[in-house]
Amino acid sequence: MTTESLTSRPVRSPAAPAPVLGGLGLFTVLLAAALPLIDFFIVNVALPTIGADLAASESVLELVVAGYGVSYAVLLVLGGRLGDLFGRRRLFLVGMAAFGLTSLACGLAPGAWSLVAARVAQGASAAAMLPQVLATIQATTTGPRRAKAMGLYGATAGLSMVAGQILGGVLVAADIAGTGWRSVFLVNVPVVLAGLVLAVRAVPETRSTRPEPVDVPGTVLLAASLLTLLVPLTEGRAAGWPLWTWLSLAAFPFAAAAFYVVERRADREGRTPLVPPSLFALTSLRRGLLLVLPFSIGFSGFMFVIAVALQQGAGLDPVAAGLALAPLAVVFFVFSLLGPRLVARYGTRVVTAGAALQGLGLALMALAAWRFWPHLGFVELLPGAAVAGAGQALQLPVVYRVILSEVPAARAGVGSGVMITTQQSALALGVATLGTLFLSLVPGMGMRDALVTTLLVQLGGVVLTGALSLRLPRTIV
Repeated sequence: MTTESLTSRPVRSPAAPAPVLGGLGLFTVLLAAALPLIDFFIVNVALPTIGADLAASESVLELVVAGYGVSYAVLLVLGGRLGDLFGRRRLFLVGMAAFGLTSLACGLAPGAWSLVAARVAQGASAAAMLPQVLATIQATTTGPRRAKAMGLYGATAGLSMVAGQILGGVLVAADIAGTGWRSVFLVNVPVVLAGLVLAVRAVPETRSTRPEPVDVPGTVLLAASLLTLLVPLTEGRAAGWPLWTWLSLAAFPFAAAAFYVVERRADREGRTPLVPPSLFALTSLRRGLLLVLPFSIGFSGFMFVIAVALQQGAGLDPVAAGLALAPLAVVFFVFSLLGPRLVARYGTRVVTAGAALQGLGLALMALAAWRFWPHLGFVELLPGAAVAGAGQALQLPVVYRVILSEVPAARAGVGSGVMITTQQSALALGVATLGTLFLSLVPGMGMRDALVTTLLVQLGGVVLTGALSLRLPRTIV
């Protein structure tokens, strides 16, 4: 064989190795995942101080919470699509940098309305950053590594929602350098700077192999659907339920129906809808999302209600109110680490067991509120909080894994965006519905009976979650 015949053969370049998310990269994206969830809850215990310092009315204070949550929910699916299109690492870095800048703007806000505007922008930046976390995990891990990463994501998400409230109380009470409530936002800035340095080094770039353009009509209609539902529900009670709230709620089903029709038509015509209806053909995703709704509504409603009840009713300071939930956070973290082993052995029936434990924990907390009010604090809530934390830990991380288990890697950004949008919308609904119920009952029933009634209503939601868990696929792919 001649040299010429050897060299004349075309040389096939080796395929580029698939990107792999290492330990430092996983830590970095989980750190980023914690920030938006912490910031949703961190303001709960700071609201009284913000109101006093900025002379903000109750309706404006609710906008401080709702403005962040609504913009976050509205733009999440778009954030996932943009990550698929332009690169998830790139959108992750842009979103994280924007989150740091908007957190700084919140901390330096001179007035109530500038704080509301900064919170809306902060929610939008979170929507650019967070979908890239799950999409990156989906695209860079497989098998046991993905199961472990998803378990850690679920643990991080659940722990962040509790830790945010605890951290908020500690920071407000510490009054670092006289910053008071501003520290609950300023604390994000050094964390973001560290996260950006780590992300540049450790987070690999991924993108969809067939990136899909932005669906402008779908984006507009999804935004209209969520806004017409979430804004009146979060602002209605404080504003006295004016005419615009009822008109907005009446417009919601029409906006939602129009969104579905437009997306279904685009899917059938082979175009690229923002939320492909065909994605809901995946049984695991469809049934998992249905379970996320009552779970997240109950969780956020509980966190808001307990913060108000412990500070305004039981007279606890922000630190004591936050630390009263510390057992829930600690037990949640421990049991979430046990989740993957239990799922490997018992499948998704772990979720059903978790719902039973959470229901028992809520019943114990309702009993404690009934017996010990107004002397309600860490010791009285300890048994119920610990049991509820164990139950929640056996549900949330497992359901995350179920929802994304069958989503193709090419649609990882869209799948994660849909899941987080569902969760975030439900979190906002929880504050709007259970929070409104509680605050409406207080004048007539008193704080104790209103708290017990609200906890029992949430218990009904937990029963629904347990029933829905029986329809989950028995095993996780």
